[in-house]
This record gives sequence, structure tokens and C-alpha cells, in this order.
Amino acid sequence: MRMREEAYREKAVPAKYKLLAAMSISIALRCEPCIEAYVKMACDKGVSQEEFIEFLEVAMTMQGCLGEEWALKAYEAYKGHVTGQKVIDTAGCCSH
Repeated sequence: MRMREEAYREKAVPAKYKLLAAMSISIALRCEPCIEAYVKMACDKGVSQEEFIEFLEVAMTMQGCLGEEWALKAYEAYKGHVTGQKVIDTAGCCSH
């Protein structure tokens, strides 16, 4: 847990961008609980919709059609956090 806290703290690269990078990797790995967790953490750090969408575009370019499907899941999680509705169940994966 300390390693994760250290990795995502504010330093030369703002934390929200590190969390968006982790979300992009979670999309590539197709892990819904991780996507949900990193989307929530990025939202909590104040990521804008424009920043979020740019990282989704990066994730999609790395996975092709599958990337689009999983990026849409991440976008649904984002909309859920913005509106206060939980979309993805994070049970069954690593603890964030």
C-alpha cells in the first residue's frame, strides 16, 4: 500500500496523470475492478472530462477493437462517478 501511495503522489508528474496511466493499463489488462478504482481515484484528483477522454483514446489505440469496448466500460465508470452512481463492482480484485 505504501508503494502505491508513493507512486501516485504529487511530484514532477501530477497524480491525476499517473492514475489515468494506470487506468489505461487496466483497460489493456481488461480488469473492471481496477478500471473502476483508478477512474475513481483520478476523479477524486480532479481530472477533467477532456483529460479523461484523451487517455481513453490512448488506451484504445493500444488494443484496437477490444480497447474500444473496455474504454467504453471506463467511460461508464467515469460517468458514474461524475453523477454519483457506482457502475462497476470492485469486489474480487486487488485492494486499492
